[in-house]
Amino acid sequence: MRRVSVVLGMALLVTFSLMSSAGAITNGAPDGDDHPYVGLLVFDSAPGVPEWRCTGALISPTVVLTAGHCTDGAVAARAWFLEDVTYDAVPFPLYPYGGPGSGAVEGTAYTHPDYRSPDNPYGGGNGLPAFSYRDIGVVVLDEPVTGLGFAELPTPGYNDTLRAKTKVDFVGYGVQEQIQIPGSELPQPPPYYRWTGLRVRLYAPGETVSGRFVHSAEYLRLTLNPGGGSGGTCFGDSGGPDLLGGTNKVLSVNSYVTNVNCGGVGYSARVDVPQVLTWVQSFLT
Repeated sequence: MRRVSVVLGMALLVTFSLMSSAGAITNGAPDGDDHPYVGLLVFDSAPGVPEWRCTGALISPTVVLTAGHCTDGAVAARAWFLEDVTYDAVPFPLYPYGGPGSGAVEGTAYTHPDYRSPDNPYGGGNGLPAFSYRDIGVVVLDEPVTGLGFAELPTPGYNDTLRAKTKVDFVGYGVQEQIQIPGSELPQPPPYYRWTGLRVRLYAPGETVSGRFVHSAEYLRLTLNPGGGSGGTCFGDSGGPDLLGGTNKVLSVNSYVTNVNCGGVGYSARVDVPQVLTWVQSFLT
């Protein structure tokens, strides 16, 4: 994982992916044209050096909503709004580098100013959930993307009205499966070595675990249950929108999972926090 401390590395796993790794919606199905405004994002750590990828959602023709740990440290970004962004669909070396013929739209990454702030109410440091506090970012595209529709932002405090087991739609890019690889061939660092697959936009149903918990003022807690009939999020799916079931309303963006199997529960940064909404909406004017 990029810049995650050893303390966190044992269990607290942000759900972006290195370019050599993969992962995303588990127990999902091809999304088709159901959520065309959800795209694959690639970020450069230095000019001309693409290094990690995430998912994001168009909220205007030129603004993509994603996670702060995706945009943090990026010097450039690009987005694809194709259902299938694989080496077959976008010929190498254009993927993941972008350029003419790749279908990518270039952009600039911005991270919420309070992301991982030492002044956060959880005491700063690398512990839960301070390490991902205000995990919100946006990418401002160099040219507008039209004809795909948009994700809708919630009203302030909207998530406080949700009941436990509210239906949520997960949408993102990546893989659904783990594979066995001989120990002598394992890329580093773990756990990415077990995940593989195509870069295809996938959909899976999920639900909220509970409306109130210790950190509910900043996060939604969502089911990740690929073996129990619902789906979940995993590596490579950071920043993807958690949509109110059957709608285009964004409740939160995927922030982190708590185990290498991407099971149990995941935590997503709430978009309806008033300070977050104000910052995001500042890019829409």
